[in-house]
Amino acid sequence: MFTVTELLKSIQESAAGLTLANLLAQHPDVARRTAQRWISQWINEGQISAIGEGRARRYFAAKMAVTVASAITQDIFPAYIPLSADSRDIVVYVDQPLEARKPVGYQRDFLDAYRPGVTWYLSESLRRQLHKMGKTAEAVQPAGTYSRAVLNRLLVDLSWASSHLEGNTYSRLDTRELIEYGKVAWGKAAIETQMILNHKTAIELLVENIGEIGFNRYTLMNLHSALSENLLPNPADEGRIRQHAVDIGKSVYRPLSAPQQIDEALDVLLDKVNQITDPFEQSFFVMVHLPYLQPFADINKRCSRLAANLPLFRANLCPLTFLDVPEQAYSRATLGLYELTRVELLRDLYVWAYERSTQEYLAIKQELAEPDPTRLAWRDVIKQTIRDVVTHPKEDALTVIQGAVVAHVPDADRANVQALIVQELRRLHEGVLARYGLRPSEFTAWKVWQARG
Repeated sequence: MFTVTELLKSIQESAAGLTLANLLAQHPDVARRTAQRWISQWINEGQISAIGEGRARRYFAAKMAVTVASAITQDIFPAYIPLSADSRDIVVYVDQPLEARKPVGYQRDFLDAYRPGVTWYLSESLRRQLHKMGKTAEAVQPAGTYSRAVLNRLLVDLSWASSHLEGNTYSRLDTRELIEYGKVAWGKAAIETQMILNHKTAIELLVENIGEIGFNRYTLMNLHSALSENLLPNPADEGRIRQHAVDIGKSVYRPLSAPQQIDEALDVLLDKVNQITDPFEQSFFVMVHLPYLQPFADINKRCSRLAANLPLFRANLCPLTFLDVPEQAYSRATLGLYELTRVELLRDLYVWAYERSTQEYLAIKQELAEPDPTRLAWRDVIKQTIRDVVTHPKEDALTVIQGAVVAHVPDADRANVQALIVQELRRLHEGVLARYGLRPSEFTAWKVWQARG
């Protein structure tokens, strides 16, 4: 039997805070409106505090909220993320002024020393813990089944959280409005909007092509190209190995500068990651070695965060969205990797971040609508037909649609498939163009031709 005291106690005893979804998952017999009413009352009484917005809003005991807010404003590693003794040593080192830290270059031995199947960054017990946390009901389904089922939510969460780690000021709600409705947030810089849309395109690239892509140059180059579109000073750097030296801000680390050496190290990296059998070890290996190598002119960390999800997508595990990951923690973890070639701090953060992600996604499992079976069965026909309509604006759209349906769809499904295509066309906007392989210029030309008609 539910008691109000139990609800309050759950919040006050959680060092990392609880979202409303987390709280309801712990107390399934409590109605959402009831929980919201009591939370509002406790905030007004000063018993708990809230940090964040929308679904990411977390509730803490009042004293803990002060600690969390202090960590954000003072730029210190958040005390509420549990760390091993080795990780605390790394924090102490990277918190020193730049002048006190020893300049260091790329250590090729760090990569060469890793032996797939022998070396493990994640211990067996940690891997068991992660598998238990991330297991879904779709575990035995074809690769990518789960990520497709949660795609709409994933696009918002991962695009927002990964961009937030880069200083993007879009709110989670703004991100949702942009991704779902193509609505640009008022007062935001164009670079921020572009960053969000690039994440969306890159995530769709991974999820929609899960059966064809892997850890190879094609995937990495195209992933980087999607993430970097219209964001680099030199567009020629999009999706290609960098041809010049780069500096790492607030760090004494200097990556390789010779393209040939970068190429060679990338080949070794890809060879090793493809020999790793555990999806979490694969994921973490990429989180470590891709940003450490810095194969691209910029946007290496973003690329690593999305690439780290590829093994999880393939294994139908919960995604790693980086929700609630503080920039203060992530930046220190990567600095420890760059300057000390030590993975402990990044590992502790990875495990903590994955637990936060799974709490969100397993809590919403019951809310997920079943995919429309007709849309799923004829998704390729629908996408190709929409592309044909837009790229041939002078042709009658209905004629193109009817021709495609008659050519590819059995009589029993034709009416439903045609209706779905018309529905998709009506809500087509710039935020979903990549899904259909369309360029903004093609979409604009089609809209202009429509207006004339």
